[in-house]
Formats: sequence, C-alpha cells, structure tokens
Amino acid sequence: MKTTLFGAVALSALMIGQPAFAAAAQDGVPTNDGASSNGASSEGLGAIVVTAQRRTENLQDVAIAATALDASALDDKGIMTIEDLQTATPSLSVTNSGITQSINIRGIGIASNSPNVTAGVATYVDGLFQPPIVQANSFYDLASVEVLRGPQGTLVGSNSTGGAIFINSQSPTFDRVKGYAQASVGNFDARGVEGALNVPVSQDFAVRAAGFYARHDSYYNDVGPFDNDAGKLDEWGGRLGLKWEPGSFQALAKLQLNDRKTGGYANRPIAGTQFGDYRVGDIYTLSYDTPTKLRERALIASLELKQEFDSGIVLRSLSGYQYKRINALTDVDASQAPVQVGGDISEDYFAGEKQYSQEFNLISPTEGRFDWILGAYFQRNDIDVRILDTQAGFPTYIDPVNKRTTTGIFAQGNYEITPDLEFQLGARYSHYSASGSGQVVIGDGIPGFPPGGIPVADLSGSHKDGLVTGKVALNWTVSPDNLLYVFAARGYKPGGFNSETSEFDPEVVWNYEAGWKSTLLDGHLRTQINAFYNDYKNFQFAIVEPSTGFTGVQNIAKATIKGIEAQAQGRFGGLTFDAGVSYVDSNLAGLTFVNTRAIPQGTLGPQCPVGTPSTPPICFDYTPAIITTTGGPNLYSPKWTYNLGAAYEFYLTDAMTLTPRVNYSHQSSRFTYLAYSPDSDVIGAHGLLSAKLTLSKDDWFIEAYGSNLDNKRYIAGQTDYTEFYGAPREYGVRVGMTF
Repeated sequence: MKTTLFGAVALSALMIGQPAFAAAAQDGVPTNDGASSNGASSEGLGAIVVTAQRRTENLQDVAIAATALDASALDDKGIMTIEDLQTATPSLSVTNSGITQSINIRGIGIASNSPNVTAGVATYVDGLFQPPIVQANSFYDLASVEVLRGPQGTLVGSNSTGGAIFINSQSPTFDRVKGYAQASVGNFDARGVEGALNVPVSQDFAVRAAGFYARHDSYYNDVGPFDNDAGKLDEWGGRLGLKWEPGSFQALAKLQLNDRKTGGYANRPIAGTQFGDYRVGDIYTLSYDTPTKLRERALIASLELKQEFDSGIVLRSLSGYQYKRINALTDVDASQAPVQVGGDISEDYFAGEKQYSQEFNLISPTEGRFDWILGAYFQRNDIDVRILDTQAGFPTYIDPVNKRTTTGIFAQGNYEITPDLEFQLGARYSHYSASGSGQVVIGDGIPGFPPGGIPVADLSGSHKDGLVTGKVALNWTVSPDNLLYVFAARGYKPGGFNSETSEFDPEVVWNYEAGWKSTLLDGHLRTQINAFYNDYKNFQFAIVEPSTGFTGVQNIAKATIKGIEAQAQGRFGGLTFDAGVSYVDSNLAGLTFVNTRAIPQGTLGPQCPVGTPSTPPICFDYTPAIITTTGGPNLYSPKWTYNLGAAYEFYLTDAMTLTPRVNYSHQSSRFTYLAYSPDSDVIGAHGLLSAKLTLSKDDWFIEAYGSNLDNKRYIAGQTDYTEFYGAPREYGVRVGMTF
C-alpha cells in the first residue's frame, strides 16, 4: 500500500500525542464564527446546545437520542456534506442513489427514487424542510448540525419516521466586525476558498455574508467515446443574513444560493446484473456510450420573526420559499453494452421542486412547573419531472407533475411532578394531500407510430391521509449530572398514489425507548446510552406490477427494529476525544414480487398472455423473475456502526499550538434491494480513516488534511442496475485566518 508523505507525518504526530478517540471540539483552533481560544484548558467539556425543539437547550438535559456537532466539531471531523455525517453519527446511513441520497436512521428513511415517495428522515436547513433532491451541497459557515434519532412526531411531524437532521447556519451578531477566510489545495487538482464577514451596522441591525467555491477533477477515467468527466466537481454557494432586533422583537432573514455541477453520475453496472458483463477495469474506470452531465441548483429563503411579551411568552413565525432543480444526462446502463442486450440507453432528466412553507409557534417560558409549545404548520410542494429515455433511437417520454400540501397542528407540554421528575406529553395532527397528472408516451417521431407517440400509462392520481402522532415520556433527573428517561413515540410518513386506481398507505412506526445521559469526572466526561424497539408498518417500496409492466409504490411489509446506541465525549487538558457506537437488529417480512435485477431495463409492457413470447414494449413474460423471499434486514440498515478518534493540542509557545487529529468510522454491510442477493444487492462493510495536523498561531492556521487514508475501494450506493463508489484517498493543505 502506498503511503503519502502527509500520512507519515500525521501518523507520527498522532503517536507522539497517543490519543485514543476523535475530538468533538478543540481549543486553540479558529472556528467558523471567528472565535479562537488560547491556553490548554484544565476545564471540562462545554455544554452542547441544541435548538431542534424550538428552544435553546443543553443536549444532556433533553430526553432524546441525538448527536450535535458545532462548527468546530464539524471541521475537526472533516464533515463537508450531509453524506459525511454518517462517519460521526451512530445508526445513520447516507447512501448515494443518484438523483437522491437515501438517508436512513435505524433502518428507516427513504428506499425509493420514486417522486411519489416522501422522505422518512426530515432534513431541515435553518428550520425549513428540505425536499429529498439537491441535498449533496457542501457545508459552509455553519453554526451546528443536530441529528435526532427516532420518530419526531410532535415538533417535526410527518416525514420523520426515522428521525430528523437540522442544519443551522451562522446568523448575524451585534458584538463586532468579525469573520474568517480560508483557502485549500489538494490532489485531483482540488482547490477551494471559503469565508464569511459579520458587520454590526448598528446596535440592533447586523449583516452576515458567507460564500465558498470548490472544485476537483474526476476520480474516474471514462474510456468510452465521449471521454466524460463524471464525478468532476465545480460548486459554489453564497448566503446573506440580515438580523434586526429592536427590543423584544427580532427579525432574521436569510437567502442562500447553491450551484453544483459535475460531469454526471459516476456509476458502473452492478456485477451479476444485466449489464455486469460490460464492466471494464477497476472501480475508477467508467465506460459510457452516451454523453453525461449533471447540474443541481437551489434557492432557499427564510424569514423568522419573534416577539417576546412581558409574560415571557414568545410568538414565532417562520416563512420559507425554496426552488430546487436538477438537469442530468445519464447513460442509464452505465456501460457500452450493445442494443442487442438492452444497452445504449440514454436519459435526459429534469426535476424541479418549489416549496412554500409557514410555521407559527407560541412558546412559554421554562420557569415554573409547567411549560409548553403550541404550533401550526403549512407546506406546499409543486413538483415537475420530465424524463426522455432513448434506446437505439426509440424514445420514451415521462412527465409527471405533482402537487402536495402538508398541514399540521401540534402541542407539547412538560410538567414537573416533583422537582426531579417530569412528565412530557406531545401530540400532533398532520394532514397530507397529493394530486398529479402526466403520462408515459412511447414512439414519438418514430415511423409507424402516430404523431406525438402512443400513451401507454396515465400517471394522474390523487391521495389524502392524516394521522395523530406524538410522544409521552417520563424524565427523571437523578442528580444535576444524570438524566434517566423512558418514552413511547409515534411517527408517520404519508402515503401517495401511482395512478387514478392505485394508492399506497402511510408508513407508521411506534418507538419505545429508554436512555441515560451522564456527565462524569467533574465535567470531563459525558456519556449517552439508549435502547429502543420499533414496530414499523406499511414499508413503501417501488416494485413492478406485471399486469401493467410499470413500477409503482406499494406497501409491502412490516418490520421490527431494535437496538442500542452509545456515545461519549471527553476532555482532559489538551486531549479531547469522542466515540459512538450502535447496534441495530431489524427484520423486514418476506414477500412475493418481480425481481427487477433479473429482467431487462426499459419499457417492457404488460404480462404476455400464456404461450405468447415476450415482445417489448408490447408485452413481456415476468414469470421467471417473480420470487418469494423469507424476509431480511431493513434496507440501507447496517447492523453495526461506530466512530472514534482524538485530538491533542501541543503548546509550542504561548501563542502557537500544534494539534494532530485522527478519526475512524466503520459501517457493517447493508442490503439495498429486497431480493437480498449477497452478490448484487449488498454494500459491503468498510471503515474510513482521516487525519489532520494543524499549526495555529494567534488568528492564523495552516493544516495538512487527508481522508480515506487507507485508500479503501468501497461501494457508496446502488440504484436499479448500477452502483456508485466512495472517493479515493484525498489530501491537501489548507490555510486560513479569523478576525
């Protein structure tokens, strides 16, 4: 195995410090808010602040399983995208599925690219729910990221059967002019710049502007005739924040733009599937026979208004607008397979989604024995998808248009039965409605077909559902440093439609959980441990209906999920460390269905009459591909996940420090398809090692960084007949300053 100069230097420095785990925060290193602390502190850990429950709270006092990372911790762990969060969060799995990322917590989330399926892990940026498309954008100028595990049926509502992720950007402050700037270079011709500037215009009005640019060459070599640059990155983003706080009123407005371009989806056929024999070279060798490209754009705008009354009650309003778009050219079979075996399929894909949202909260003060939160929510999504698939010049056009409306009302109250024993009750009613139109048309412009082609499927339909979700909990503060809790919570993910005559039901999960949070050794060690049992019903998955030949979403099985999670963070002088581990045991019931990985790609038609040979797209005999399984684990659910690492701060002078850091994460294997083939339906176990070596002096720093130092070759995702791969070893140098 080749060893880089950086790797040798970093590992040598780590051996000097002899740390055992990974750092969550580190003094002496500039953070994104422009703050820097000096001196090797003998103090313990600082409080971890979370805001996901509409209040600013200490995580150790909140009866919920969560991982919270501030700006410094995100930097220390090398977390640059939402996909990287799985390297620092127990039970979280983020799998590349091309158009979307399958985000799952404890085996619950999203397992289908169908536009009719909603997310099961609710992701929020500055309080705004994020559609499942365009979520691969790079992080910059963040205040924190909070990952809440388990259904969040009260304050989040629908789309949180697995949990919720809150991404919070830095907001303007009134204290002083401050900011940061940094630049980096690395292998694969990687270059990046990032910075932010905070300006208090007056004592009650401030502005913060932030932005970044990042690029790198493709990790892959396309040996096809078009020499595509699939996997190349060219991305920029910018955010403007305005804050006005005259007295007891506060207004906070943010506008964010992102533009991410690559040379297309970098994927290859899955071994053992239809096009598996046309794989060439190693995992970093692509072989396309069509052009590829990809561009993702996002606009996110929010306005938060708060008014605190003399009673201490806060009235909060959060308004949001988003517009996300994807344009992609794709080689669907990801190979140079000839037409005779079903290859040479290209796809021109567009998806656009507009979202309008509004939330109102009435929040009580926390003094006294009883506190509460009331809320109302509205969300409207307009989705437009246009797909043109072409195989050997034969076109198939698909154009679904969907409109979705989500509304909810909720309340949560906390009552102190005694000063140390609290009873919590929350409930939410959510209502969901969806309607759509569109059709599948084949043969447009082909001789022998009528002008405009032949419609072969109607995508119109509608669906409505609603459900009461919530939580009941008992929280016992055994001592100021120990919290025990037990609760039952219900979560729900809406159903939907495939056509006017085909609907599918909501997913529902009941979670029963107990946990213990403790702060030990005079604040130097912090632990969290919890155990859970989930009863999960109506799992939604897209499968082929033989009578029509088209893929539709159905409720196919129920599941049970149980497990245990633990986290620890510590700080002793210059040494900081953290670790997390989870064990998740899931069982999804068996079923009978068409194994799509055993049939050709493309429009095949309905089931042929008995004795009639297959003649796609007129008809196809699906009988040999129909299988019955006995069940297995939930999809995208690794049984074991763990992460660990450490940092140690050496003082070279009073103003200069040298800090080596190391992080390691591991995920066991996870299945991606219901056939449970050990050859084609599984992502293998893998571990990732990263490290940094940071030299800081006053407000300046320079650091060497590296990720995937072992240069592991691993699968990062699968969808349909193709799979995606993780990045190879990356390394470089970053320099920056705060002011």
